[in-house]
Amino acid sequence: MLTELHIRDFAIIDELALHFDAGFVVLTGETGAGKSIIIDAVEMLLGGRADTTLVRAGADIAHVEGTFLLAPSVEAQVLAILEREDLSEEPRTVHLSREIRREGRNICRVNGRVVTLSILSEIGEWLIDVHGQSEHLSLLRVREHLTLLDRYADVEYQKNTFQDFYTRLTMVRKELAKLRKKEASAARQTEFLTYQINEIEAAALQPGEEPELIEERTRLANAERLAQLSEQALRFLENDIDTQASAIDLIGRSFGLLEQLKAIDESLQTVVERSQIVQDALVDLLRELRDYRDKIEFNPQRLDIVEERLSLIHDLKRKYGDSIEAILASAQAAQVELDQISHAEERIASLSQTETELLSQIGQTGALLSKVRRQAALQLGEAIEQELTDLKMAGAQFGFNLSWRDAPDGAPVDERRLAFTERGFDQLEFLVAPNPGEGLKPLAKIASGGETSRLMLGLKGVLAKADQTPTLIFDEIDQGIGGRVGAIVGEKLWRLAASHQVLCITHLPQLAAYGDQHIKVEKQIEEGRTLTRTRSLTPHERIPEMASMLGDISDANLESATDLLHNAAALKQKVA
Repeated sequence: MLTELHIRDFAIIDELALHFDAGFVVLTGETGAGKSIIIDAVEMLLGGRADTTLVRAGADIAHVEGTFLLAPSVEAQVLAILEREDLSEEPRTVHLSREIRREGRNICRVNGRVVTLSILSEIGEWLIDVHGQSEHLSLLRVREHLTLLDRYADVEYQKNTFQDFYTRLTMVRKELAKLRKKEASAARQTEFLTYQINEIEAAALQPGEEPELIEERTRLANAERLAQLSEQALRFLENDIDTQASAIDLIGRSFGLLEQLKAIDESLQTVVERSQIVQDALVDLLRELRDYRDKIEFNPQRLDIVEERLSLIHDLKRKYGDSIEAILASAQAAQVELDQISHAEERIASLSQTETELLSQIGQTGALLSKVRRQAALQLGEAIEQELTDLKMAGAQFGFNLSWRDAPDGAPVDERRLAFTERGFDQLEFLVAPNPGEGLKPLAKIASGGETSRLMLGLKGVLAKADQTPTLIFDEIDQGIGGRVGAIVGEKLWRLAASHQVLCITHLPQLAAYGDQHIKVEKQIEEGRTLTRTRSLTPHERIPEMASMLGDISDANLESATDLLHNAAALKQKVA
């Protein structure tokens, strides 16, 4: 439940600190005092729409912060989100805050850490349901009716089962459409893929051959120069050049002299050994250089072959990839696609069979889902009619039109083919007859604001009992309702507070009398500016506040206010 709410520089609120008790909390005050602004702040805290116009004039930042004590009904779900996002702190408490800056920046925090708006909204959905004045319109939107019924019927298991089949069917139909489209151009695509595969396979490419060919091309193109340089190096090493001794002869003579030196001075042993190593290395060098010279090939025909091979590789790289490995991968991919086309008929037949099976399963689960909804709709109608009777609309009827639509590609149900969405087969519209003998008509055509208000109260009263959200906020939903019905509404909201924390903004003292906590919202003028102030009223302070709600603080109204509080207290004690 919501235990604390802090608001700063939001609209006409400069600073507010509200503490909420469990049970039924009523907020009262004159029009324009800022009651609905408090609810707007809560909605923004939960991830609702916010803009810079909400920043109080003269301030740079609007700030809202709330502390929630997690109810057992939602504790596991909220803690799972907190752990997933590494936001866990206190075991059963969560702190939400949001800032709107005048320059447009929007900052959301959970337990003091910055989060995205989507995470704030995800957590907020589990904590509070706000039923504002605009909620009257939700009943007039036919597309919302099925959602409201499902919420009452508790059909999550049936819906999840149906949606699983629906998702699988969507994937199957998507693949079927793709295969059938390919099948239409299969001949042309087969010819193209076969050409690609044959072209690559005919090249008989080998990974790593391109660098080797480039090296060979370099040697063949420079064979004459390579032979010339190697021959010259050999002449320096082993032949007389202009009557000068070769390098090998000079090294040999030097080695002989070193042997004579060692015979005299044994300390030159190491020098002689190193000289021997140099002489041996030079002999190896000569052998390798001769081998290289002998292998140098003057072969223009081979050079042409290498050039043609490299040109072929270059062309294939331009078409299929930037390396031989990429070219070979393209051939494999083309072969896979060709195999798919070749086996398309088999795959289409298999998928078509799967489609038929899934449609059959959708037909069965969808029919079951519809049956559960229809039964729940009858129960919902009875419950709402009872609520309307309590709200002084005896004889009012509440019904529904739950219909199916045929479609040639639909799911089979009782020799029909039914259209469906991820929500099932059903199209639902609530019907109502406010007065006996009028006949059921679409709810959207009900004109009376008071009747709509009571219908909404009846529906919300029934649905809220099945609602797991711990805190329910009602913003002036008593609009269009007289004081006689207000007491009944107050009693119903108080009874609802046995399983929820209920916050309600009201102008009816008959309703306010049932509050367990009574908060007065008032506006004050300070230094030419309108400010909102709140205070939690004591039992004694409630009497003049409720008297002023009746008209003025007269003896008669004070007495009436006292009676209202006494009657409400007596009923509460009796129920308890």
